[in-house]
Amino acid sequence: MVRVRPENAGATSRREFLAASGGTLAALSLFGLAGCGGGGEAGGDGKLIVSINAFVEDTVRKQVRRFNERNPDGPRAEVRMMPEDTDQYFGQLRTQFQAGSSDISVIAGDVIWPSQLAEPGWIADLSDRFTPERRKAFLPGTVEAMVYKDRIWGVPWFTDSGLLYYRTDLLEAAGFSEPPSTWDELAEMAAKATRDGGAKDGFVFTGARYEGGTVLGTEFIRAAGGDILDGEEVVIARPEAVRGLEIQHALVADGIAPKAVASYKEDEASGAFLRGDAVFMRMWPYAYDLLSDPEQSSLDRAQVGLASVPVAEPGIEPVNVGGGWNFYINAGAADADQAWRLIEFMTAAEQQRELALEGSLLPTRAAVYDDAAILEKLPAVALGKEAILHTTTPPVSPYYSDMSLAMAEQFNANVLGTTPAADAAATLQERLQSIVERGG
Repeated sequence: MVRVRPENAGATSRREFLAASGGTLAALSLFGLAGCGGGGEAGGDGKLIVSINAFVEDTVRKQVRRFNERNPDGPRAEVRMMPEDTDQYFGQLRTQFQAGSSDISVIAGDVIWPSQLAEPGWIADLSDRFTPERRKAFLPGTVEAMVYKDRIWGVPWFTDSGLLYYRTDLLEAAGFSEPPSTWDELAEMAAKATRDGGAKDGFVFTGARYEGGTVLGTEFIRAAGGDILDGEEVVIARPEAVRGLEIQHALVADGIAPKAVASYKEDEASGAFLRGDAVFMRMWPYAYDLLSDPEQSSLDRAQVGLASVPVAEPGIEPVNVGGGWNFYINAGAADADQAWRLIEFMTAAEQQRELALEGSLLPTRAAVYDDAAILEKLPAVALGKEAILHTTTPPVSPYYSDMSLAMAEQFNANVLGTTPAADAAATLQERLQSIVERGG
């Protein structure tokens, strides 16, 4: 199944980004200093350059033109297109920064970048600009992802959330009126719904060895009350984290999820659900749009509901691990004040609303979720709003890329059953601690 891109977006999907982000930040030399502006301060030639990649390019260019029209006396903002692959994008930025020659003033980048850009001093501390009062307008999880060493390094632009998709018709036929809130409830409902007929599998998810698998493993851990890091301390071997991984494996071992989920990425998981093969699926909001496409779905929207991802037991707050993109300012920007004005403009409610309507991307400002036009355009927002409010992000660490590779390997082994959950957690405790101690 190929994801249909939003209308007029010219965009790369979250699915495609996750698939592209599974490798190391390799082959930096392939990009050399291509696109660099010849050194000196960022924007030193009188231009305010903002870097993006293929995400909703047309909308972003339109918004930048509007910014220039409303700010005729400042440096002219221009869009710099970067590689579509996020690893390549980050690699090119890092090469430029290491050479001291990046002329980019404002960086649009992934949610996992703040610590990796802040640790070497490449982006500006925005704590005094993005004040606590300003932060109140944004979804808490998106703001927390910008915190590193008690400082704020970016402003949330758009977000993404993990949702539980469920077959309302199959649950009703099996005698259930509400979606599950715990994993035990999901297992019970899935088992009965598959026994009663109508679906081959109970639950599908992205369990392959890649960034999406890292996200899912982290989500199972947090849904059990555990985590990967506590500040800079590795805590993945704690009982709560182990229990989360045990739950993930048990869903496969007990036959609720097919063994094939160990190789599933977004296409495989959503394809199975949209064909009608599964009762439940954990997926991003974009898959809901595909229900209206008869070439990709044998279901219709009336058969599908959205809910928060289940937790290990009652009393644990619902949680999911999502993603998103943010704006950062080059620490060497020649006109940091104008760069900040651009960020304020791009993340304002007017522009977030436009980005949601034209690019189907979830806003980071809470008030935008009450917009009737957005609720009509993105019905997944209305159905999954509660889950979106509980979105968290991957662990914040300047060494996240290396950590993610180790986690993808062990989380996949846990899903496969080749490594018991406790052993996978113990291995990761050692490996992640080593990565932190040696600095990557």
